[in-house]
Amino acid sequence: MWTRQHKKRNTGRLIVPALTALFLSYFGYHAFHGEFGIYAKYRLEERTAELTSTLAVKRDQREELEARIALLRDGTLEKDMLDEQARRALNMSAPDEVTIMRAFANSN
Repeated sequence: MWTRQHKKRNTGRLIVPALTALFLSYFGYHAFHGEFGIYAKYRLEERTAELTSTLAVKRDQREELEARIALLRDGTLEKDMLDEQARRALNMSAPDEVTIMRAFANSN
């Protein structure tokens, strides 16, 4: 009867730890750099701060426009406001007035 003797190999003992290390490194990487990871949270907070400041600017512009529109409503027109709007629309001024030209953020 012939018998073969095999030398015990240590590579079988390394398979499970190697797979575990790969598994943990994959999920560890995505915990930091993934779509819902830690760095994504920081980017989201920065974007939120940026949009909040933009919202504040837009809200101030809207309130300013609402205040100007309120002067044209209410059934009574303010003469100064009507005069200003007419002069701007017609691009005219009285001969005895000094006209200062300036750029408007939203010229109508």
